[in-house]
Amino acid sequence: MIRNYTKKDKSTLIELLRQNTPEYFDPSEEIEFINYLDHEVEDYFVYELDFKIIGAGGINYFLEEKSARISWDMVDSKSQGKGIGKKLTQHRINHLKRNTEVEIIRVRTSQHAYKFYEKMGFELEKIEKEYWAKNFDLYLMQMKNEAKT
Repeated sequence: MIRNYTKKDKSTLIELLRQNTPEYFDPSEEIEFINYLDHEVEDYFVYELDFKIIGAGGINYFLEEKSARISWDMVDSKSQGKGIGKKLTQHRINHLKRNTEVEIIRVRTSQHAYKFYEKMGFELEKIEKEYWAKNFDLYLMQMKNEAKT
């Protein structure tokens, strides 16, 4: 089940981030994630299985640029490779298809996960070396919002 994030999910999501550190996130990003949960959440979703959160991912909006950004994706380390990330990403893309103000969907990821987004239809826009932290490059990717084509 995919549902909206609530504040009571925060500690579980911090643990989920830690499970994905250092493979997909640098330890320094935990502080940024906590700030995101406290102050920057616009649309954030959790994936539950048997009442346990095993995935999460958000959307932030930049309507002056007619764009939205997929943000802070993570899946429980024991549940990776089972299609949960794909379902969460598709859920957000479908959510954005209903928003006629969004023409471009972007994702900022790293060299560790960009192939996943490529399979989802995102195209590489640019790479910036060691953007997030040492050995964590920025891979900025985008796709057109099908609602606008």
